[in-house]
Amino acid sequence: MAVPYGAESRDVELDGLHLRYLVAGDSADPVVVLLHGGGLDSASLSWRELIPALAKDFRVVAPDFPGYGESDPPERTPTTDYYVRVLERFLPEIGVERPVLVGTSMGGGIAVGYTLEHAASVSALVAIDSYGLGGSVPGGVLGALFPRIPYLGDLSWRAIARSRTVAYFSVRAVVSYGNVSPGLVDEVFAEAKRTDGDAWRRFQRAEVGFRGLKTNYVDRLPDVSVPSLFVHGEDDRLVPQSWSVRAGALVPDAEVRILPNCGHWPPREQPNRVNALIRLFVQSNMPVDM
Repeated sequence: MAVPYGAESRDVELDGLHLRYLVAGDSADPVVVLLHGGGLDSASLSWRELIPALAKDFRVVAPDFPGYGESDPPERTPTTDYYVRVLERFLPEIGVERPVLVGTSMGGGIAVGYTLEHAASVSALVAIDSYGLGGSVPGGVLGALFPRIPYLGDLSWRAIARSRTVAYFSVRAVVSYGNVSPGLVDEVFAEAKRTDGDAWRRFQRAEVGFRGLKTNYVDRLPDVSVPSLFVHGEDDRLVPQSWSVRAGALVPDAEVRILPNCGHWPPREQPNRVNALIRLFVQSNMPVDM
């Protein structure tokens, strides 16, 4: 997938694990680290329009997590905790200290988990339609059963990779109806053809149980000690907006923004609005030279 405008693709080795990441912008402080979601996603896909916009004011870093984009497969079962450990290795290796962590969906859960463990190493937190803010399984029993049906996930992925029409409906299931653009469908179609989705299927089997989700930070949210912003699409059919609202009430220093006419993928559905929210939030909590 093409590198977003103004960004540079770089590589780093973490004890034998190859990670690809994008970097843009000249400002040294603060650094905004963008964490993509699961499924059909990557740094380029989720953050294509946010990277050049945010790079006007900040230095921006966006890694491909193991199993996504141009990075190696995960070394072990990919869980939220595993990806938090990858982030622990990645940030010091590239010399990033006290970043603003911005994560969407799965990436939001990783950002929250990292912040809970390393509050002194995080300047601020932005969680967008975030995983980890509740314990109920989307779809209930069927949602927990789906990742465990042999070959079903693999066949579904292959169907998306073979048919642009199927890719369209996969995008339609995630974003609000009016936000399904031909360009986004093309990018998702290309991503499905390029990757096999194994890391996502393994993540689902590890994280989604019949008794609930493995990662649920609700009881620990009052311990989040950095300025936090929770953003949620009003039309999200995958993660309830009530999770972000509740998180905003539990985190001591938090703001919540609900976006109308937006589904589960705000960075692609309403990039200008998300860019404005992040910029205002960061600058109001840690003023930077303009």
